[in-house]
Order: sequence, then C-alpha cells, then structure tokens
Amino acid sequence: MSVSIEFWGAARTVTGSMHLLQVGNKRVLLDCGLYQGHRDEAFQRNSMFPFDPRTIDAVILSHAHIDHSGNLPGLVHQGFSGPIYSTAATESLCAVMLKDSAHIQEKDTEYVNKRHMKKGLPPVKALYSQKDVDDTVSLLTPCDYSTPFHVIDGVECRFEDAGHILGSASVSLSIRSNGVRTTLAFSGDLGRPNLPILRDPVVIGDDQTEYLICESTYGGRFHKPVRDMEDQLFEPISRAIERKAKVVIPAFSVGRTQEIVYILHQLSASGRLGHIPVFVDSPLSVNVTEVFRKHPECFDAETLSILNADDHNDPFGFDRLTYIHTLEESKALNDRSGPFIVISASGMCEAGRVLHHLANTVDDPRNMVLIVGYQAENTLGKRLVMREPVVNIFGEPHAVKAEVVVLNSFSAHADHNELLEYLRRFPRRPLRRIFVVHGDPDQCEKFGATLTEERFGDVVVPARSNRIALV
Repeated sequence: MSVSIEFWGAARTVTGSMHLLQVGNKRVLLDCGLYQGHRDEAFQRNSMFPFDPRTIDAVILSHAHIDHSGNLPGLVHQGFSGPIYSTAATESLCAVMLKDSAHIQEKDTEYVNKRHMKKGLPPVKALYSQKDVDDTVSLLTPCDYSTPFHVIDGVECRFEDAGHILGSASVSLSIRSNGVRTTLAFSGDLGRPNLPILRDPVVIGDDQTEYLICESTYGGRFHKPVRDMEDQLFEPISRAIERKAKVVIPAFSVGRTQEIVYILHQLSASGRLGHIPVFVDSPLSVNVTEVFRKHPECFDAETLSILNADDHNDPFGFDRLTYIHTLEESKALNDRSGPFIVISASGMCEAGRVLHHLANTVDDPRNMVLIVGYQAENTLGKRLVMREPVVNIFGEPHAVKAEVVVLNSFSAHADHNELLEYLRRFPRRPLRRIFVVHGDPDQCEKFGATLTEERFGDVVVPARSNRIALV
C-alpha cells in the first residue's frame, strides 16, 4: 500500500493551503483554504478542485484562517461528506468565519454583477452559499490537543498548539502501510513565542517523525522583538492624536484584531495613551471576540490572570472601545472628526468594510493607515505597503496621501530565527525530508537553503501539483 503527498495549495505562495495525503486508496486532505490574489485567477482556482471532492475520505484542519479553511464549503458543495477534524476552538471559529465568508462572497458577487450588467458582461456566481456553510459546520469534529484520534484505517492524528491564532494546531500523523509505520508532521501556521493572549507553540515533532511539511511565510525575514509591540503601536498613534487623524487598521478578524485591542487596553490601563476612541468595525470581529471569551483553554497565563483578577477587567472590551454592529453605525464613522481608530477587516484589504473606510481615508494627508499583518502579492494591502501613489478601491482610483505605517512586530507568524529555533528542537534523526511551503518563492528558497546548511537532511520546496511518494 503506497503513501504519497500532493501539494495543491500554499506551494510557493502563502494562500490556499491544501495538501492531499494518499494512503492506498484512501485520501485525506490537510487544510482546504481559499486562494487569494487576482480575482479571475482566484475564482478559477477556488471553483475547480484538482481532484474529485467526493473521493476525499476526511479533512484535517490546522486552523480557521480563511486561507486554510475558506474553501471547505466549496468542497462540500461539490460532494465531500466526510468528517472535518479540528480543535474545539477552530470548530467555534469556523462556525462564524465561514458564514461571514459566504456573506462577503454574496455581497461582492452582487456588486460585481451590477457592474457587469452595465458593461453587458455575463453574471458571476458565488463559490458557495449559506446552506453549504451549514452543511460544512455539521461535519466539523472537534478533537483535544495532545490526544491521538483515528482518521481513517491506518492513520492516526494528534494536534498540538501552534500558537498562531485561537485553536491553531500543528498536526502529527502516524501512518501504517504494509506493516511499516511512517510519521508525517505538518506545522500549520506557527506562532511566535511570548505573543500576547495565546500560549506558545508546542513542538510537534518527536523521535519518530520522518517527514515534515513546514510553513515559511517569513522564512527569510526577521521580526522586531515581541516586547516592542506596545512601543511600535504607541508611537504612530501618538502622532495621529496630535494631528487629529483618522487611523484605519486593516486587521484579520481572528487573532490580529483581538491582539490590537489587547495592547490598546494595556496602553490605556498604564496611562500611556491619550484619549482616543477605538472602533472595531467588523461583524465577524465582534462574533470572533465572543468566541475568544468562550475558549480560555487557549490563553496564556498573563491573559488568564487579567481575566480572573476582576470580572469587569475585560481586555477585549475596555472603556474607550466600541464594537460596531450595524451598517448605519459604520457609515456614520465617515463623517466623524478625528482623532479616532477604526480596526476593520479584511486584513489584506480585499473585502469587507475596511474598503469603505480606506476609500474615505487615503486621500487626506492627516490620516493614517496602519498595516499590522502580512500582505500577499496582488492585494490592495500589498499596494499600500509598497506605497503606490494611486490604488483602486471598488474599481475606482484613489490617490494615497495618508501616511502608511507598517509595523512588523505584530506578525502572528514565526520569523526566520523563530522557525529555525522551533525546528532545532526536532530530533535530527530519523527526520528524512522537509517540505517547505506557505511562503512566497523567495521566502521558501531562503528558508530551504538555511535548512540545507543546517544539515536537516533532504529539503524540498514543492511546486503546485507536485506528488511525492513517502512509502
């Protein structure tokens, strides 16, 4: 009985995580994320799977970020009906995030079709519906950290905390084929040690691990220390207060929004931050923050101590923070005078309410856009990071006159040194091969070269559609 792995997403790119494990005639999918990039290419990739979804026996989901979970409803829509294994917190997050993803797609499709109608172009369809999301959520099967569970005949799985977002997991698979045991580990997205709120990553490898699929988002880059996060956020916001600016922070609804709110709470509680109203304008962020409150098992000791010290001491809801619930409340922010902060999704500025805030912000030099997360190629967020003088928002050109500030200590991904330190804790033997994924080509290559120099054995940077035999 042969064992092989096929790489169908996040291969020499950071989006659309999807790896197919074949064990004999059984198939297990590791993640099923949405590919993000040029609209037409993204739609084609996301709507056409490179395999028949009906032939997939199970899915193992590392975490709830849309580039890892976002095409599960598409998989179900096209015939998948097996179990989707995840942690309990990931199950809770997916219940709200996939619903939001379907809603955004429906609204974006509605908007695009209005423009197509005016131009005489054919209509487009959303990738999946709310019903597909409901069907997907019913398949989610929560599993505890550090507790092995059965996936399919011959395959057992164990989750360990990846420290990336709430509920994120690294995956260890024990595979028995023809009486021989093979162990494949998948890092998922790895967090950074000492990040606020969440526990630190737990090394998934042991002295039996032979193969590893490892992320490399920042495999060739270096972050500023986590301890600098407060100061990095404090300095530009202080500037913004002085000039009465509107500050727009595009932030992922899961993890990054809660992190920013937590640090603003700390700055406020210490008295360092002058008075500035803070608005979280993302329906998903509001729902996700409620999920955070329900899963304290994922919190580090510091966050637990804050929550346990005083029932009214809520780091996700301090006194100058307002969660925006309605579209009318969101629109009212356009007419509000600064200074104030708006934290809004999506984190890469590709959809959601943040687009409206940017359209009403970027042309005023008093204002500020704070970039606090990774921006993939061909996204609006990347264009802002590159400080392009004009960007398109909803198909219309906007001159970028606002100050764009990029804060690189806020990444929830381990950098070059942190990835290397994580892997150094693996036993060097019997690790036979490392597959470097989830990174732009230059990051994959740089990290792969370092691993080769460090004598980690055979290092492979797979391309999309590569199939590699393990047994």
